[in-house]
Amino acid sequence: QVQLVESGGGLVQAGGSLRLSCAASGRTLSNYGMGWFRQAPGKEREFVTAISWSGGTTNYADSVKGRFAISRNNAKNTVYLQMNSLKPEDTADYYCAAALLAIATKDHEYVYWGPGTQVTVSS
Repeated sequence: QVQLVESGGGLVQAGGSLRLSCAASGRTLSNYGMGWFRQAPGKEREFVTAISWSGGTTNYADSVKGRFAISRNNAKNTVYLQMNSLKPEDTADYYCAAALLAIATKDHEYVYWGPGTQVTVSS
């Protein structure tokens, strides 16, 4: 069993930056692929980025490439999402998730989810 909780969301102006954190309790995250998803009101949940804690590889949605960066600190059982050059279209609830795959890009491949944190980007 793994519990995940996100933090770091808030209100930021377009062009600004935020760093989200995902803290895990329960099992170590060493054998889990980790990912971030987001969902705006009335829209489908969308893959943002993923990282393999074993292989050290990453994957990004085209919409965030060059602006967002996922990272990990296994000693702290924590995953981060650094978000730069934020745009109003980045506004959404952001969710951290853990998968039983090295890299997973589909939400059905994830087995544990955090409750989410709100990110609002104003123009």
